[in-house]
Amino acid sequence: MADAALRLKTLVEQLLQAPLPVRVRAWDGSEAGPPGAPVLVVHNRRALRRLLWKPGELGLARAWVAGDLGVDGDLYTVLDLLAGLIWERGDDARTLAQALRDPDVRAAVRGLAKLAGPFPPPPPPREEVRQGLRGHLHTRHSDKRAVSHHYDVGNDFYEIVLGPSMVYSCAYWDSPEGTLEDAQRDKLELVCRKLGLKPGQRLLDVGCGWGSMALHAAREHDVSVVGITLSEEQATCARKRVADEGLADRVEIRVQDYRDVADGPYDAISSIGMAEHVGAERYLEYARDLYSLLRPGGRLLNHQIARRPQRDESSYAVDAFIDAYVFPGGELAPLGTTVTQLERAGFEVRDVESLREHYALTLRRWVANLEAGWARAQHLTGVGRARVWRLYMAASALAFESNRIGVNQVLAVRTPDSGASGMPSRSRIWN
Repeated sequence: MADAALRLKTLVEQLLQAPLPVRVRAWDGSEAGPPGAPVLVVHNRRALRRLLWKPGELGLARAWVAGDLGVDGDLYTVLDLLAGLIWERGDDARTLAQALRDPDVRAAVRGLAKLAGPFPPPPPPREEVRQGLRGHLHTRHSDKRAVSHHYDVGNDFYEIVLGPSMVYSCAYWDSPEGTLEDAQRDKLELVCRKLGLKPGQRLLDVGCGWGSMALHAAREHDVSVVGITLSEEQATCARKRVADEGLADRVEIRVQDYRDVADGPYDAISSIGMAEHVGAERYLEYARDLYSLLRPGGRLLNHQIARRPQRDESSYAVDAFIDAYVFPGGELAPLGTTVTQLERAGFEVRDVESLREHYALTLRRWVANLEAGWARAQHLTGVGRARVWRLYMAASALAFESNRIGVNQVLAVRTPDSGASGMPSRSRIWN
């Protein structure tokens, strides 16, 4: 079809009942849309079939991961321009049913179906997890499978993205011009200071990743650390790092579920970027388990992504793309819900610090790392997986910047019956 881009743009605007803010380049080489705007490249008709078969975010994600859709220009700009059409409209069945009551919308769908060619679309990209793993009930078995999907994609790939620090949570920036490694070191030190670590104490690091927090705490604060993870690849890397630094006498790395830790009490617990995997139905159990593992007066530092409160609080599930390709079964609760659950478990919450802007900057650095090592990343994990990560991190950076999601460090104490919390009389002395 000659000039497919103009036809496509016209039909999409009729469907959305809004002007398309980006330029479109179609499979026939034609272009249409605002001059000078970044270009959304529709490489083939399969992209349309995917979008019509699964309208909204998941269809777009499938087309992107499969290489049916691309971007000519700045990815952040394109995502920002499309945000109002993707994330803010919703793609649930009720929204779609309401839209299809409009005859113009129905006509646009018929026109796009004709332009898309024969149905059905091809299968989802192989990087998409099976439906049974998404929205699971957070059993030990299903949690291990979900963690393996996300983390067991190769330590060499994560080193490209995360850099030498191998810390997969937001850094703590003194200045946007600083290095990622310095900012990650400062974040680990901030956690240690909030926990008030002293030589000889025992620290449990829940979701220890590649061992960076455990190594920092043992090396800089002379504590004994048990780090737990469900990822075999993370544990292998962490144990090697521990051995290379000569800290095997103070750091133990286990492949273990937090529900199976039974060698308390600990003086402190760090949980950095792990609680998002717990699930709403298990969160109180998680909080109670950690509470039981602390000695009276022991502290918990819970570092967790949160989403803004919504009118419908029946589900905390992450969005469709992330659930299907990144964090199957992940859930994001509002900050107030997290604090309430910690208090219900017995904790006294003493401090809450938002690091939202810090995470946005961290993600942009990770995206830059991935783009700089793009050829090797694709070789290590495949083109589809690399595309998943580029889209996921860039979209997440924009979500933090626009306050759609946030991240918070919650410092809580297992306050003794005497009421003497052991906390400093002046708050935030760690800053």
